[in-house]
Amino acid sequence: MSDLLESTANPNPIEQFRLWWDESLALGEERRQCMSLATIGDDGAPATRVVLLKQFDHRGFVFYTNYGSRKARELDRDPRAALVIHWFEQAHQVRVEGRAERTSREESKTYFAMRPRGSQLGAWASEQSAVIGARDVLDRQYAEAETRFNGVGIPCPHFWGGYRVVPHTVEFWQGQQSRLHDRLRYTRDGKGWRVERLAP
Repeated sequence: MSDLLESTANPNPIEQFRLWWDESLALGEERRQCMSLATIGDDGAPATRVVLLKQFDHRGFVFYTNYGSRKARELDRDPRAALVIHWFEQAHQVRVEGRAERTSREESKTYFAMRPRGSQLGAWASEQSAVIGARDVLDRQYAEAETRFNGVGIPCPHFWGGYRVVPHTVEFWQGQQSRLHDRLRYTRDGKGWRVERLAP
């Protein structure tokens, strides 16, 4: 198991994340896109769920959702957010803390066009997080979407799109023997990043 050292880690956390992402891709890590998203509820309590990381770059980490969902409502009210990505086979974990902002409409449309048709229909059929009476309600709404868009392209719903978590802190955790894990925390410092080692 390799060490995570200040002398060899990339000074930019996005580039360090890219190194680990590419490694997970090469190793065939299953569910490498899965990440936990924590938001702040209306009552001030934390709420978590698993979402899929769809894009990342120097601007931040992107996932997509229905803008009427609980997580979207919470982020629109309080944009503070936290992410956790864990790759078991590599003994890697990345924690991200920052502020969520909606992606541009063009970004959302571009990604929506890449989704499988069934997922596109599902976005139109489901009023995410709303209470429904039974499963057949959802099935009926899906069938209605199929009829509505039969033989035509499916546009990106106005109520659907992305969020980008713009990080102010990124922590990399490398598992080690005897629980003496490596932890490097990157914190925004002006236009750059300050790197600190944390005790495991």
